[in-house]
Amino acid sequence: MDTARLIRRADCVWEMPREGAMRVPAILYGSEALIRDMDDKVHEQARNVATLPGIVGASYAMPDAHWGYGFPIGGVAAFDPEAGGIVSAGGVGFDISCGVRCLLTGLRHEQVLPVQRRLADALFAQIPAGVGSTGHIRLNSAATEAMLTGGARWAVAQGWGLAEDLERIEEHGQMQHAKPACVSMQARRRQREEMGTLGSGNHYLEVQRVSDVFDASIADGYGLHAGDVVVMIHCGSRGLGHQIGSEFLLHMAEEAPHFGLTLPDRELACAPIRSDLGVRYLGAMRAAINCALANRQILTHLVRQVFAELLPQADLRVLYDVSHNTCKLETHRVDGRARELFVHRKGATRAWGPGHPELPPALRDHGQPVLIGGSMGTGSYVMAGTAQSASLAFASACHGAGRQMSRHQALRTWHGRAVVDELAARGIVVRSPSSRGIAEEAPGAYKDVSAVVDAAHDAGLARKVARLAPLVCIKG
Repeated sequence: MDTARLIRRADCVWEMPREGAMRVPAILYGSEALIRDMDDKVHEQARNVATLPGIVGASYAMPDAHWGYGFPIGGVAAFDPEAGGIVSAGGVGFDISCGVRCLLTGLRHEQVLPVQRRLADALFAQIPAGVGSTGHIRLNSAATEAMLTGGARWAVAQGWGLAEDLERIEEHGQMQHAKPACVSMQARRRQREEMGTLGSGNHYLEVQRVSDVFDASIADGYGLHAGDVVVMIHCGSRGLGHQIGSEFLLHMAEEAPHFGLTLPDRELACAPIRSDLGVRYLGAMRAAINCALANRQILTHLVRQVFAELLPQADLRVLYDVSHNTCKLETHRVDGRARELFVHRKGATRAWGPGHPELPPALRDHGQPVLIGGSMGTGSYVMAGTAQSASLAFASACHGAGRQMSRHQALRTWHGRAVVDELAARGIVVRSPSSRGIAEEAPGAYKDVSAVVDAAHDAGLARKVARLAPLVCIKG
């Protein structure tokens, strides 16, 4: 991206001034190197988002931003229903509520190393992964309805987890105002055998050690110490979320002229928040969020079973669970007054600051744990929401490394077996049903996650707390 088209407001803050049909400016977060390496499509898409009705503040792009469908991945935008604001399926993404859960284990690195390979094999055997993967759970119509309404709370009630898990999950494990009736039969069918599965693409389950601590006070409050072992689960709403996204994007594109919407890009298909189509999409999307929360809860239960067998002294507790691809109704102060806004975060993580009432009491003084998943083999990060994050991008931060190479290009560059061998030489055990999938997700296909995290930290979006180095990686 040509930085000459931007105004540098701070070391890691860049502005695209209003021009043409833009209703607000666009703000891009990142170091100069990250901004220069961003696809020009990010500039175009951030500008296009700024033209949408009812947008408030600015169109934002996080330091890991890259080209996406309609909105850039790493895009954040808030819309006011009182000002004709819209909801966009492309502003949420296809993998609705794709997110990350981090589990504390109570174990030290030296306790896990002797069983590292056995642990990898057992997790791979227990956790279904890959394209079209199915699990042992079969949902009938009534169970599907209950899952779409209850989320992780439903899963816990079925025996997959602990009541105390819910305190450490966004929305306390259940997205309110979900409308399963707005979820098509095809979406339901796609999910009936996919509960408790990882899926493919960039989804993974990793056993990690805390390799570095940057803020000892917050890390201690989170229960993280150098040498501790944690588990990170990265997945979403599987086939159900993809089906909902695909169906509503088509409906929104068809209905745009009836709403008087002139869009710079068909991929920005949207509907007024208070239209029947907007209400139906929000109801279906919230049901998909519940699906993802239930899915990660079931996976947590399966992981606990594996650890109980191999490392019975382990005590797996949820640190936090955050979603990336969502649109949520939130209260934010804008121009000195509180406003109810629909905040789209596509490939971006909510990052409440210290004292926020939605955080559990044990975490409230420290700010929300912001879980940043790295690319396979490169490491992940735990950050914390800051006091100023709400005023920067509606309390949002980056969500991962962000791709810098297409999957096709990655396949031409790497072979899956070679990637597995290279990681094994570094002490990282990888298990996957797909050599092709490993090549597509090779570490070099992603941006430097440390550079992304440093930029988010320097911009004030979130504060660095700890780095997590992989020991075992289960890939789809």
